[in-house]
Amino acid sequence: MRKQKLIVIGAFAATCAALIAGCAQMTAGSGNPDADALALMKSSFTSQGPVSVEAVLNPDDAMKTCSHYEGKVPDAVARQIEATEMKSIEPPSDGKYLGDWQRGELVAQAGAGMQFSDKVGAANGGNCYACHQISPKEISYGNIGPSLLHYGKLRGTSEPVVQYTWGKIYDAAAYNACSLMPRFGHNRVLTEQQMKDVVALLLDPASPVNQ
Repeated sequence: MRKQKLIVIGAFAATCAALIAGCAQMTAGSGNPDADALALMKSSFTSQGPVSVEAVLNPDDAMKTCSHYEGKVPDAVARQIEATEMKSIEPPSDGKYLGDWQRGELVAQAGAGMQFSDKVGAANGGNCYACHQISPKEISYGNIGPSLLHYGKLRGTSEPVVQYTWGKIYDAAAYNACSLMPRFGHNRVLTEQQMKDVVALLLDPASPVNQ
């Protein structure tokens, strides 16, 4: 029994020593805790599949600002972020915003993509149902975002509504600086055609969303 206790104590001591060594590496760096922590993470992780360590550890200005303020940015800063992001929204290359709502439903249902285990170049999904109610036929959905049921039926399909819907999908931060919604177009999560199809899912009168 005594021998077993000594083995356990020895293992615990070794673990503590490893943790202390790790902390020492961080504290013995440049003197800037944030920079040292970032350097440690860069040395600990590697890019794999479509996941890039550089992209994860070096977010763009909007993400940096939102993280700095923990999502609670001052109004003036939020308006600046939104104005900058609005300029980044690109309209469809052919000027047509609506695709195929049936394909859009498939995009909304699909949750695959942007994970280290995915193949590079494989199509991503929108995983829209994780946050929104959309089609009445789907009974499993999240409520982090607002319900989109009857989206087009309630709002119509005027040019401003169509462009707003496209813009919201393309870069939600253009309308809500630190939105939790992915910036599907800005970050190239979805293709142009996929975004068109999701717009159609929301706006096409034939879509079940608007029945």
